[in-house]
Amino acid sequence: QLQASGGGLVQAGGSLRLYCVASGRTFTNFPVAWFRQSPGKEREFVAVVSWSGKSTSYADSVKGRFTISRDNAASVAYLQMNNLKPEDTAVYYCAAGNNKYELNRRPDDFGSWGRGTQVTVSS
Repeated sequence: QLQASGGGLVQAGGSLRLYCVASGRTFTNFPVAWFRQSPGKEREFVAVVSWSGKSTSYADSVKGRFTISRDNAASVAYLQMNNLKPEDTAVYYCAAGNNKYELNRRPDDFGSWGRGTQVTVSS
């Protein structure tokens, strides 16, 4: 199970750091991705990091502003979000990739979804 935390209310242009803590699984056995979902919208891919932390991939909407990383020794993944925009407002979820060696983007390719964390960006 993965659990996201670190969300909050921030003004446009501000920063937040999200945390994804894993329990019950060997952390290095899977990639970790962040998704987000706003009311009335489908769950949207944000970023993914490989099991080793050496490879990453981002949605175009966050590229250059968000950074995904992981600390395998601590079983924690991070999403550093800078220059936040009101359109980044959503519930953010982290999830474990079903295939250790692929950097996928579809929600169906991920499991172990935990409760999300709310990020609200005011204008």
